[in-house]
Amino acid sequence: MTQMPSILITGSGGMVGRNIVEALEPDGYVLYTPRSRQLDLMDQSAVNAFLHRHKPSLVIHCAGKVGGIQANMAAPVDFLYENMQMGLNIAMGALKQGIKLFLNMGSSCMYPTQAPNPLTEDLVLTGSLEPTNEGYAIAKCAITRLCQYISKQYPGRNYKTLVPCNLYGKYDSFDPFASHMIPAIIRKIDTAVRDGLDTVEIWGNGEARREFMYAEDLAQLVLVAVRNFDALPGIMNVGLGYDYSVNEYYQAVARVLNYQGAFSHDLSKPAGMQRKLVDVSRQKAFGFSPHHTLEEGIRKTHDYYTSL
Repeated sequence: MTQMPSILITGSGGMVGRNIVEALEPDGYVLYTPRSRQLDLMDQSAVNAFLHRHKPSLVIHCAGKVGGIQANMAAPVDFLYENMQMGLNIAMGALKQGIKLFLNMGSSCMYPTQAPNPLTEDLVLTGSLEPTNEGYAIAKCAITRLCQYISKQYPGRNYKTLVPCNLYGKYDSFDPFASHMIPAIIRKIDTAVRDGLDTVEIWGNGEARREFMYAEDLAQLVLVAVRNFDALPGIMNVGLGYDYSVNEYYQAVARVLNYQGAFSHDLSKPAGMQRKLVDVSRQKAFGFSPHHTLEEGIRKTHDYYTSL
């Protein structure tokens, strides 16, 4: 009997990692899913020792310090340093231990703030980054470039990067300080419904546009990528190919949760980039399309939230 390939998934306790684990498990892969207390990615020697001991066929790097606008603005040092260090340690550790396959999880934050939409993969490092999450984005750009350099400099090494659009879904964070937009909206509107509030506040004018994909769809794309790694481009966006305004996301959550109240806008609050829509031409050529509608994703995410 042929032994299945082994895969190390960093960040297996986070939203992206946990969804990927659930997508890969039915295929019978040998999965290594250490949590941070079991493998400190900030410790290069610990990373090297783990990789040397287990020798996975593939590393999927999902670990990272993540958060919304508030968290990124409050601690840019932490977001740059921790994400940079973890990425350097795991990518260079994999290289030194002879691991040939590496899948890095990038972010659409890597794209320049003034870049034309939809955002194509060749726009990385062609302009200034969005100030509200610049530290995080710099780290993501650096590790993406490192993977490209390794693939170019070391024959036989296939170090690739996926660049997902914004994500939400099961295992998301609903922390009012650290959460991203959709879980924050779900929490706010769920609270409004339960407490009988008449108004829910929206940061900015709500006209900024965002592309949010249900995380389970990204996990299914990763499954397809693992099965067809050679066919995967060196860097590839993962997204819907269309977006909604912030106001429309609030309205969609209101419909799903049956919120009947009004919305107000706090124009003093930052709203981030005006638009951030990824080009999905490479994804389509790779043969993948996400299947959850916005309402389906919101309903599943709210079900998860209420189960906590």
